[in-house]
Amino acid sequence: MTKSLLLMCVLTLPAWPDVRLPKYTREQLSNGTVVYLVPRPGVPLVGFRVVVKGGYESEPEGKAGVGQLTAQLLRRGTAARTADQFSSELDSLGGTFNAMEHESQTTIASEFLRKDFDRGLALTADAVLHPTFPEPEFQKTLARSIDAIRSAKDNPGAAIRLYFRAFFYGAAHPYGRVADDLTLGRLARADVAAYQSRQYTGKNLIVVVSGDFDAALAKPAIASAFGSAPAGNEYRWSSDVPVPSGRRLLLIDKPDATQTYFEIGQPGVRRTDPDRTALLLINTLFGGRFTSMLNDELRVNTGLTYGAGSIVDQNHAAGGITVSTYTRTETTEKAMDLALEVLDRLVAKGITAEQLASAKAYVKGTYPPQHLETSDQTAAMLGDIELFGLNRGEVDDLFSRIDAISLEQANAVAKKHYGSKDLTFVVLGNAAKIRDTVKKYAPEMRELSVKTAGFR
Repeated sequence: MTKSLLLMCVLTLPAWPDVRLPKYTREQLSNGTVVYLVPRPGVPLVGFRVVVKGGYESEPEGKAGVGQLTAQLLRRGTAARTADQFSSELDSLGGTFNAMEHESQTTIASEFLRKDFDRGLALTADAVLHPTFPEPEFQKTLARSIDAIRSAKDNPGAAIRLYFRAFFYGAAHPYGRVADDLTLGRLARADVAAYQSRQYTGKNLIVVVSGDFDAALAKPAIASAFGSAPAGNEYRWSSDVPVPSGRRLLLIDKPDATQTYFEIGQPGVRRTDPDRTALLLINTLFGGRFTSMLNDELRVNTGLTYGAGSIVDQNHAAGGITVSTYTRTETTEKAMDLALEVLDRLVAKGITAEQLASAKAYVKGTYPPQHLETSDQTAAMLGDIELFGLNRGEVDDLFSRIDAISLEQANAVAKKHYGSKDLTFVVLGNAAKIRDTVKKYAPEMRELSVKTAGFR
């Protein structure tokens, strides 16, 4: 297919209907807890999503991992239930319960059948507000967490993300304090209890209830369950710490590696950055989909890898724009050079009208199923809207914002946020075979053995 014909096909696609958030109500309880109710009849399920403000950055210095350990222990014993009782009740209801810490939040998500609304709510609220952290459960969970961290080093794809986060942000940045076997080993049960007591309070909670339920009956039940939490002190976001500038490189030596994994990062944006919509389109073309510039060059055209892509992290503090892939040890230099060539080409030549039209159509087509199709996806979106101080226009006006972006604006955003000056390289592989190759990418190279404890 010729380029002109492809452009014609893209430009003549039917107009996508605008996306809209479903109807919802927002209320703030007297203790500060914000409650969203999103009735969505149809599938007889109801989901409870609790967002706790803070995430990685709320962890005290020297206690990295305490937030995730707290999340893991929520269901391991409460004021009303032992760990076994909690699991048995959850299983008897056919429910799910998951908790995970992220950069700016900890998220607890549970789901139950519509008929079990009251029992599901009681179970979720009990875990979030009344965990007791029994010492035996703390010790077992801590041991499993330490083992998981150590095991991650045997999985290069997982390990490099942790090494990259620690090196890219640096020790002074709240996102750079990565949990490892050393930091976890210093934690005590009292640290977890103190963290939960401080963060899991009314002024730091967002509760989103979505699915098939009666809003009139749910409203007082939610208020009763979560309104009893102490108001506490509202978490104050930490000051933005800049990512170190210039070119830097960390080489992690894994002598038995037959492939080289690498990530190349540069300073990114906050979740509320006005360029975020244009960045969504640019990164879609650069490395955000299978038919991206990066994947085309490194996988389709050259066969250097099974996949290459890029992500734009957006949280409360500015994140990074990160290229990631892997290749055979002997093609390390060729793959890294090609990734940088694609980056330079984006900045120097920009994108075409054809590419911009393609990205707009792709984002409009994939956004609804990826972000709004299920009740849990809608709940996650509303949690982010509240957490980052956005409004429903974040979704309702998205397609109009996409349509308004011109080719000149898109290329200006590409030049502004993508470049080759302030790059952080993290490379994991057989150092003896790639050391002399990769040192050319930065004026100074640091080296760390994968056998060394921690990720710093």
